[in-house]
Amino acid sequence: MTLWFRAIWWITGQKNGASALGLKRMLGLGSYRTAWAWLHKLRRAMVRPGREKLSEEVEVDETYYGGEKPGKRGRGAEGKALIIIAVEDKGVGVGRIRLKQVPDASADSLSPFIQENIEPGSTIHTDAWHGYNQLTRLGYKHNVTNQRSSVGENPLPLVHHIASLLKRWLLGTHQGAISHEQLNYYLDEYTFRFNRRTSKHRGKLFYRLLQNATQIEPTTFDKIVKHTRGQKPKRYNI
Repeated sequence: MTLWFRAIWWITGQKNGASALGLKRMLGLGSYRTAWAWLHKLRRAMVRPGREKLSEEVEVDETYYGGEKPGKRGRGAEGKALIIIAVEDKGVGVGRIRLKQVPDASADSLSPFIQENIEPGSTIHTDAWHGYNQLTRLGYKHNVTNQRSSVGENPLPLVHHIASLLKRWLLGTHQGAISHEQLNYYLDEYTFRFNRRTSKHRGKLFYRLLQNATQIEPTTFDKIVKHTRGQKPKRYNI
C-alpha cells in the first residue's frame, strides 16, 4: 500500500504526467511491465463515477490524432484516431472539458458522447457538420457557425485551443507512442489533469485519485492489454 500511495502522489504531482519508465525509476520497481500496468490501472481511476456534466455554454468539435499519412484528409481520414472535444465556455476563460475517441463523425457516434457529458438545455456551439443536426431534437440549444462564412476567424477557439494542448501533451510526455486502443485512457488522464489545473494544493489531486480508485472495479493486467494493436508479450505502449 505504501508503494501505491507513493505512486499516486508522484503521478498527481507531475504537471505534465508520468511515463512508465519514470515511475519504475522513482519506485525502484524491477519491471517496466509493472510500472506500465500501474499507470494504466490509475488512469482508469481518473474518471469519477457520477461526475457532473458540462453545462450552459459548450463548444464541441472533433480533432484527429496520429502521424501524417497519405490519403483522405479531414473527417473520415484513414489511419488516424478521431477525438471529440467538449469545452465549457465561461466567457472569461475555459471551464471543464470532456474528451473521447469515437469511431467516426456520424450522429450515431457524436450524440451518445454529447448526451453522456452535457446537460440537456445547454447551448452547444458547433460547426455546420451534419453529425450535429440532431442536437435540438435531443433537448439542446444549438448554435451553428459555418466556417466558410467565417474566413479569417476561429469559430470554435476553445476547442481548437484544447486540441492543440492535448496533442502537445501526447507528443511531449508520451512521444506519441500511444496505440488507438489505449488512447481513451490517456484522454481520461488529460481531462483529470486539465480540470484540476487551478488547484493550488497537489494533495487534493492525490485525495481525489485515491478516492476514485476505491469506487471502481479492479482491473487485471490481461484486461489492460486485451485488444491492444500489435501487442506482444514483452512490449508495452507507453
